[in-house]
Amino acid sequence: MTPALVRRAVREACVTATPITPLLRVASPLVTVRGLMKSFGHRRVLDGVDLDITRGAVTAIIGPNGAGKTTLNKVLLGLVHADAGRMAFDGVEVAGQIAYRARIGYMPQAARFPERYTGQDVLDLLRDLRGETTPRDVTLLTALGVDAFLGQPVRTLSGGQRQRLNAVAAFLFAPDLLLLDEPTAGLDPIASGILKEKIRRVRHDGCAVVITSHILSELQEISDTVVFLHEGRVRWSGPLAQLLETTHVDSLERAIACLMQPAIDVAGARS
Repeated sequence: MTPALVRRAVREACVTATPITPLLRVASPLVTVRGLMKSFGHRRVLDGVDLDITRGAVTAIIGPNGAGKTTLNKVLLGLVHADAGRMAFDGVEVAGQIAYRARIGYMPQAARFPERYTGQDVLDLLRDLRGETTPRDVTLLTALGVDAFLGQPVRTLSGGQRQRLNAVAAFLFAPDLLLLDEPTAGLDPIASGILKEKIRRVRHDGCAVVITSHILSELQEISDTVVFLHEGRVRWSGPLAQLLETTHVDSLERAIACLMQPAIDVAGARS
C-alpha cells in the first residue's frame, strides 16, 4: 500500500471512529499514578508504583536494567494495561479511554519508521493520524537539519538522521506530555545540545517532560525531579537537589550509586 493510500485509510478510520464518552474531571497534577501493578507471567515488573508528573518540569526516570522503566512508559502511553492501580491525566481517570494519548509526544530509543517511506511521508502520516487542525511545532525541523533529507527514504538514512527525524516527530504536535527514551542516543554533540535546549524551552512553556536515560551526566543538566525505580518499586521520588543533599554527593551518578546500596535507606526523605 502506498503512503497516499495509507493516509486515506487513516482519515476514513478517524471519521468512522466511535465517539469517546466524556469523562468526569477532578483536580490533579498533569499525570498521577497510584498503586500501579503489572506482572508478566510470574514476574512482577511494577509493584505498587506511585508517581506524579508535574507540568513545567523535567522528570528523570532512572533505574538498572529490568527495573520497570520501559513497562512504566508503556503504561503511560496506553500500550500496556496495568493489572491494578489507577492513572489520571490532567485530572481525568484514563481507565478504558484513549483520548489523552493525543496530548502525548513519544520519542522511542529506536523509532521503527516504514523503511520505504520518505521522511516527509512519515510526518504526513503522523499529521493525518493526529488530524489536520492539530497545532504543530516545526522548529526542530530546521534546527536539526532534518529538512535537508526529508525527501530521502528512511532506509537510506544514517542512525543519527533517523534519531533527528524521531525527535522532530515527538515535538511536532506541541504535546502536553513528552516521553523521551534515550533521546540523545546516536546524536552528535551539536544535535544533542540543540535537543537539550529544546527540552528546556518546552519545559519553560509548561510541558511535562519525562526522560529515561543511562547518561546520568546529561540528566543532571536538565532534570528537575528524579524517580529511581528498582525491582518495580519507586525507591526515590523527589527534587534532584534534595537527592544530592540527602546522599551527600555532588553528582547524579554518585547519588544513584548510593541508592543502589542496600545498606543506605533514604525512603524517608522522599517528597
